[in-house]
Amino acid sequence: MTAIADLPLVASGKVRDMYDLGDRLLMVASDRISTYDVVHPTPIPDKGKVLTALSVFWFAKTGHIVPNHFDSASAGVPDEVRGRGLAVRKLQMLEVECVVRGYLAGSGWKDYQATGEVSGIALAPGLRESEKLPTPIFTPSTKATEGHDETVTFDRAAEILGDRELMAQVRDLSIELYAFAADHAAQRGVILADTKFEFGRDGDGALRVADEVLTPDSSRFWPADAYKVGQAQPSFDKQYVRDWAAGTGWDKAPPAPAIPDDVVAGTRARYVEAYERITGEPFDAWLQRTAPA
Repeated sequence: MTAIADLPLVASGKVRDMYDLGDRLLMVASDRISTYDVVHPTPIPDKGKVLTALSVFWFAKTGHIVPNHFDSASAGVPDEVRGRGLAVRKLQMLEVECVVRGYLAGSGWKDYQATGEVSGIALAPGLRESEKLPTPIFTPSTKATEGHDETVTFDRAAEILGDRELMAQVRDLSIELYAFAADHAAQRGVILADTKFEFGRDGDGALRVADEVLTPDSSRFWPADAYKVGQAQPSFDKQYVRDWAAGTGWDKAPPAPAIPDDVVAGTRARYVEAYERITGEPFDAWLQRTAPA
């Protein structure tokens, strides 16, 4: 956990810590990394800064689709967390996570193999792992305070919110955000396979996208030049750590094992490459812009 003097800690998750700034919140992305919902004792240097920098990039790019909670990367952000901390609006968060899948991968692939469906959506028979879907699908999930999020149908998500019209609105916004980002990423040689959004309402009741957006922690980014249908893909995310962890014999129960130096370096390189490919600028540019004066 980050420790910031004189700021009340509101919440601490696997990656982010939230502090009260009075009329706003300070959202700090740490360098912590988890696999199988367990945090490893070894941080990934600059991971939190990559997540923060990419979120700021996408907040600026997608504001025409839906407003967001981002306010400032400098005003209200203490020097010790510059580059990884953002001052954001306080929102009443919706109790569902909004997942959009454009490709059949991860838990979606496992569900399809078992049932021919993903989140209650029937898909054509004979699809292969990592195959592009005819159209992106919306597969919401619960927000688990402990353990894994659970994929649910649209109808169940609407029941959780208690507002079917609102659920339809966030579904449509999620798909529009995904489509816009996937098109941008494709122009940079990157496939956006799937992603997760979180939404909340501000004091006026307006919907805003919040938390992180379109980062390697909330999305699957694949290099387009290495894409092959019918297999798992190399990716710009923590799959590199998952693959290493899966081969250690660890039983996926706490405590998680320490990560060796070569895996740390390889993971950092993948996060930084994701930033540089997608934004078209060196990661050092973000570090310079957010360095304390």
